[in-house]
Amino acid sequence: MANAPGKAHRKGISLMELAAMFPDEASAEAWFEEVHWQGHRCCGKCGSTNTYEVKNRKPAPYRCRDCKSYFSVRTGTAMDGTNLPLRKWAFAVYLYVTSLKGVSSMKLHRDLGVTQKTAWFMLHRLRTAWEGSGFEEFAGPVEVDETYMGGKRRNMSRSKRKELTGRGTVGKTAVVGARDRATGRVQAQPVPDTVMETLIGFVRQYVDPWATVYTDEAAAYKGLPHKHEAVNHSVGEY
Repeated sequence: MANAPGKAHRKGISLMELAAMFPDEASAEAWFEEVHWQGHRCCGKCGSTNTYEVKNRKPAPYRCRDCKSYFSVRTGTAMDGTNLPLRKWAFAVYLYVTSLKGVSSMKLHRDLGVTQKTAWFMLHRLRTAWEGSGFEEFAGPVEVDETYMGGKRRNMSRSKRKELTGRGTVGKTAVVGARDRATGRVQAQPVPDTVMETLIGFVRQYVDPWATVYTDEAAAYKGLPHKHEAVNHSVGEY
């Protein structure tokens, strides 16, 4: 163990890898859209998914059919109302989350090539976003499980029941959740499905890469990039 990384070590990407990830503004925009919308674009003002792309991208790249608003991936986020390049925001996020002792506005000012006033503004926005989102990753051990939620058919109207075909989870919403045993913190969210890509994506988003993760024996969890232990409900393990 003498050659093992110290406590300050965190598995992640290097500055060189980051630069390769975001060579231009288009790559940064695509990354933010994927992280923010996860394949389900929605209006940043009303939350509707009934949206379409604007051909000339003016005054914004997307428009909502419900509230008639134009929007972008910035709308409703820490980047809302700013004209700063998304590439600079991507680098600011990296510096913010990888600095063990915090990052100063002077460092952002130097590293991003923006004024100190702009750097202070960006830091303020990032801190507010992180405080509101509870972004701090679960250090573990972490318990992860998924379920389906929705009303009982007998409590639905006749017209609603007629829309449902099949049994079991039909008409219900999949929800995945994680609980940090050490702190008791819980994070849960609805997901479009419970396939491996979706569940592992959820774990990666909220759980520290070094944390131990406990799940049931569902095959979707077998590709977890964490130390992973599974309980067998069929033999009474919980």
